[in-house]
Amino acid sequence: MDNNNKPICPYAKKCSGCQLQNMDYQRQLRFKQAQVVKLLGRFHRVANIIGMDDPTHYRNKVQAAFGERGGKLISGVYQSSTHRIVPVDECMIEDKIADSIIVTVRKLAQSFKMRAYNPTAKRGFLRHVLVKRGFVSGQVMVVLVTADGDFPSQRSFVNALLGKHPEITTIVRNINIKHTNLLLGERSQVLFGEGYIEEQLCQKTFRISPKAFYQVNPYQTQVLYSKAVEFAQLDGSQTVIDAYCGTGTIGIIMSDKAKQVIGVELNKDAVKDAKFNAAKNGVKNIRFYCADAGEFMRELAEENEQIDVVVTDPPRAGCSREFLDSVVKLSPKRVVYVSCNPVTLARDLSYITRHGYKVKKIQPVDMFPFTEHVECVCLLSRK
Repeated sequence: MDNNNKPICPYAKKCSGCQLQNMDYQRQLRFKQAQVVKLLGRFHRVANIIGMDDPTHYRNKVQAAFGERGGKLISGVYQSSTHRIVPVDECMIEDKIADSIIVTVRKLAQSFKMRAYNPTAKRGFLRHVLVKRGFVSGQVMVVLVTADGDFPSQRSFVNALLGKHPEITTIVRNINIKHTNLLLGERSQVLFGEGYIEEQLCQKTFRISPKAFYQVNPYQTQVLYSKAVEFAQLDGSQTVIDAYCGTGTIGIIMSDKAKQVIGVELNKDAVKDAKFNAAKNGVKNIRFYCADAGEFMRELAEENEQIDVVVTDPPRAGCSREFLDSVVKLSPKRVVYVSCNPVTLARDLSYITRHGYKVKKIQPVDMFPFTEHVECVCLLSRK
């Protein structure tokens, strides 16, 4: 970046995905630190944000929308708040291998005379391409999101793609027939490989399927989850609830230091992956339930179950009031709150601290350099 604060990405003004392109990285960290202090400083002193040594090419999950312009296929990202595709071949925060695979898919699709899906005319075939790569395992999954119908020259297309990128370990076709903003449809078919990849994190192995949520920055996820384990203060005698557990990542990582872990998640596909992940890692002291976390914990409270630590990693909207009520009723000694949105975190901390808890630690972690997003891990203790 030069001294005029010009964006270092050529797509910055068109894409709008990275909101902090006008700042060098150290200034971005200061900006995010100030943001967290402003929102959360009234609860406790905020520790210094943990940044990255190299804040580029950190995203292990890359998706591209496909369209047509001037009779040619284009691929890229949607311009912020629109359905206009900004053609992108290489993004400074995305994995380079994933980007190169998407460019190859586009070139092959053009040579195979494949049409991009047009949502207005409801014609065409190729909608999106999603690539997930394990930075530790090296495994690569390619998901071709298409409209319904025959896949012309399917075997030849798959063989051509594998010929160009032998590092690909699985290829999945996902069929999306809906006209929504959701990337993936209900039906999938495996065209090559196992239909999922595996990745290592905190000395554990996790399965990543097309729909499974997995943190997109593996370097900082290690930092984030290590902090969560540290804050939980486990010594082998505690019962832990991992709420909004997804594929069981945090709970499985904590299982080594806990007496038992209970994972709760509403997404049945995620629960299936969580059970697989626990078995894969030989974890015997963890159980997973497909249920609403708030309702599940309220029932535990009514049964006077003893829970020592609640760990929660909710979506950007934060925790529901029902969930927070259930935490208060359950009355664990400690709550470890992992948040991807300091605004909803401030709202939730305000509620919990009015109901018998005190904030003990706040640690921001920069998971998404060049964007305005910032993650935090908070420790709350029962008064």
